[in-house]
Amino acid sequence: MGSTKILEGIVVSDKADKTIVVTVSSRSKTKFKGKTLKRSERYLVHDPLNGAKEGDIVQITQSKPISRNKRWRLFKIHSKGDNILPSPENVEKEDLK
Repeated sequence: MGSTKILEGIVVSDKADKTIVVTVSSRSKTKFKGKTLKRSERYLVHDPLNGAKEGDIVQITQSKPISRNKRWRLFKIHSKGDNILPSPENVEKEDLK
């Protein structure tokens, strides 16, 4: 039997109901010159409790298809992240000048 894949990434969007977008970064070296490449991939992840928020570091696991594009489930929330971007209510017009 195959093993279950578990990936770790950062939540970049939590706007949809029961769905989050997670970016998983990886590094690889080219065969010829040994140059290091940084790649990232975005996954649509099922979050049934809407527990993960933007900026959180999470683990996701592969599952059976949940919808047209969702093939991953939220496994664990490692750490809660702070929202990097300030909310529009907190930004005043004077700060932008």
